[in-house]
Amino acid sequence: MKNNKVLTMIIIVLVAIILIGGICFVLFNQFNKPAKSLEPTIDEIVEASVEIPEITTNLADNKVVRLSLKIQTTNKDAAAELTKRDFQVKNIVIQELSEMEQKDLEGKQGKQIFQKALKTRLNELMQEGEVQEIYLTSFITT
Repeated sequence: MKNNKVLTMIIIVLVAIILIGGICFVLFNQFNKPAKSLEPTIDEIVEASVEIPEITTNLADNKVVRLSLKIQTTNKDAAAELTKRDFQVKNIVIQELSEMEQKDLEGKQGKQIFQKALKTRLNELMQEGEVQEIYLTSFITT
């Protein structure tokens, strides 16, 4: 009788150890999988981007700027919305540039300030997603 109880306890402990070991193995493998990249692929970026053709306008100091943009959004729907809002995008670009002088746009920092201001203004318009990045694809001041 006593042997049966001991044998039963040994079996229960072994089964528990095997189950715990199996669960630990599965969890370890699940958490150690390489994380799927959260960064979109280049195809996804292109799909969610909108090309703004060349805009030529005056700056506050009567200099002229000519630029083209590529605007990356969060998804295809946001890109479609931004395409429809093309006239509003151009208006915002012209408004922002009309407040700036050529010296404000010089160097990397000047362009980054312009891009940040543009991104903020465009995101105020967006209803389907948002603008993630603005790329200057051409930029000339005279």
